This record gives sequence, structure tokens and C-alpha cells, in this order.
Amino acid sequence: MAVMVRVLGLSLGLMLWACGGGDDPSPPVDAGIPDAGDSTTDGGSDAGTPDAGSPWDVVTTALEARVADAGSSVPGLGLAVYDAQDRKVYERMVGDFAPDRRVAVASSSKMVAGTVLFEVIRQGHLSLDSTTGQVLGWSGDKANITLRHLLSFTSGLQNEHFCTMQPGITLADCVATIAGTDPVAPPGTRYDYGSTHLHVAARMAEVTTGKSWNALFRETLAVPLGLPQEVAYFTQPRLGQGLTNPLIAGGLRTSMNEYAPLLALVFHRGRYAGLERGTPELFDAQAREPFPGVVIGNSPVKDLGLPYRYGLTAWLHCDTPSEGCDVISSPGAFGWTPWVDRKAGYYAILGMQLDRQDNGVVNFSVSLSNELQPLIRAALGQ
Repeated sequence: MAVMVRVLGLSLGLMLWACGGGDDPSPPVDAGIPDAGDSTTDGGSDAGTPDAGSPWDVVTTALEARVADAGSSVPGLGLAVYDAQDRKVYERMVGDFAPDRRVAVASSSKMVAGTVLFEVIRQGHLSLDSTTGQVLGWSGDKANITLRHLLSFTSGLQNEHFCTMQPGITLADCVATIAGTDPVAPPGTRYDYGSTHLHVAARMAEVTTGKSWNALFRETLAVPLGLPQEVAYFTQPRLGQGLTNPLIAGGLRTSMNEYAPLLALVFHRGRYAGLERGTPELFDAQAREPFPGVVIGNSPVKDLGLPYRYGLTAWLHCDTPSEGCDVISSPGAFGWTPWVDRKAGYYAILGMQLDRQDNGVVNFSVSLSNELQPLIRAALGQ
């Protein structure tokens, strides 16, 4: 088992790095770093670390033990848990991290991008069956790629292209380059995790709405949720650089406190704080594997014995992915790992930004989130 986990870490880390942006860490924004082991909460929250003897003690113990075992490779992290009424029922910072520290969340950007695209669909600009031929004027077999294919990484496109990491160009420029590449499979027949699919999906949204991706993100989510201008999609998110060709699959910069309402929208199927984004049916589709018979090509969990399949911009955690899963997640290359558990009635963020050069980053975060999930359910009385 230990060998499998180490292999998972290497594979997931390498694959998710493709969606991680720039290499150099950026300084924390309004970090407010607590002392090691302290807990902080955002304004008005009464969560904090529960008193000794509470059912959350085992969660705290697990967090602190894993950070201690990791040593200097994990200088700090945070865990925040919200119940179905959006109350922050638990928050713990361990080491050098804080809930208002803004960092690059890498592939955790994907689930947020899905919410933006679901709203574009709700507004009637696109549908899951809109094709690149209809919207972008693509020809040949690539013209039959649908938005559903793109959101589920089954478009048949080459999964990565250097242009997605290139600042100084536009999203339109990059997608025009992707359009000229040879596909690896017909649409809907092969799954390949990577960045190109969401780049093309975002360009379809830009064309049909007449707005840039970051303008759509701000209009759809950031402004209504009160998020500052600095929460945006970048080409190189660790450096906070490049807004005209944002890395849709991995370019978001945000904090735990700022990501929470974005995740709440997913948990509540697009209905949160008086907002309506997307439709419940789209969020239900997100939690199902749309093409169960696809060949699995480039996948972070391929041949590792883990049951995860992929829905629409989210990993699916159940034995019946084609029917739908109650637990979905979107882990990132630097350790940031959000998930929702609708059956148990909570959503959670494991926040961190670890060293990109550490092959065990995603091993650490994914295995820790899997360890925490039953402990959180128990603490909630589930």
C-alpha cells in the first residue's frame, strides 16, 4: 500500500503540474500567519479549533501528525470544513499558513471554471452539445467536439500545448494554435487529463458572450461573491502574471476564505447566497462520468488501483460514476484540495501551496484528504 501511495504521488504530481502555472513561489497576500498549531477564523466565524474532548479532536490530531511526519516539505497547511448551512464548523491552521493567504491553487481552478461555463450555458450562450465547428469554425472530425467532451477531457485533442503556459498572447491566439494540432482520438472515445480542453471551452464562452475569460469570471462569480480583483485567472499564477491568456485548467489565485463561496456554489448545485449560477441539472451532470466506455489515456490515477473517474471538471469518488457520485473533488499540483460531500452534508478545503519540485506534493494532499473524509463524517455525526 505504501508503495502504491508513493507511486500515486509521483504520477498525480507530474500530471497535475501541467496545470500549475509558473515555477517561482509568490509572496503571501495579507498572510496573517498564525503561530505553529494556532487556528484562525475569518470575520464573524465562531469555528476555530473545537475545545478539547470534541469529536473534531481526531481531525486535528491527524492534521498535525501528517504535517509533523512530512517535516520541512510541508511548512504549513489549513483545513476548513463547512456544513450544509454554510457554517464554518471547523478550521485549523498548522504551521506556516493562514486562511486569508492568497496562493496558486493549480488544478483546483478546474471546478471553478466549470461553474463559470455552467452559467454561460444557463444564460443560453452555449449548451453541453455546442460544438467547436458551430462556435469556433473548426472543421473535420475536430468540428464535432462538444463542450461536454471538453469539460470531461474526452475531446480527443492532444492534452497539453505549450501555448497554454505562454503569457503575452491571448486565449484566442492559443486556441487558434491548438486548432492546428492533430487529434489523438475521435471525440468521446478517449480520456486525457490536461489543459487544452478547458482552454478551448473557455474560448467558446468568450466567442459566444463577447467577453474575456477573466471578465466572465468576475461578472459571474467574483463580483457577486465579493471577491477582490486580485482573485483571477493567470497564465503564471504563482507569479501572478498573464491575464490575457489565462490558464483555465490551473491559473486561479485565491485564498481559503475566498475559495469557500466558490465551493459552496458547487455544493449547493449553483444556488447559494441568493445567487443562481448554472442549473441543478448541470451540477448533477458534473458528478457523473459522461462517457463510461472511453479508453483511459493520460490520467493521474491510471493503473494505480484507485476508483476515481472524471465527470465535468471534477474527479468522482464512488463506485458508480456513470450514475453519479456524492463526493467530488478537484486537487491541485501544489497541494490545494477542495471537495464536496453531499451525502454527509459538508464541503471542505485543504489549503496549502507546497514546493512544486516535491514529487510527493499531491501524494501528500490527496492521501490526507482521503484520510480526513471519514473522520470529518464522524465528527459531523454521520
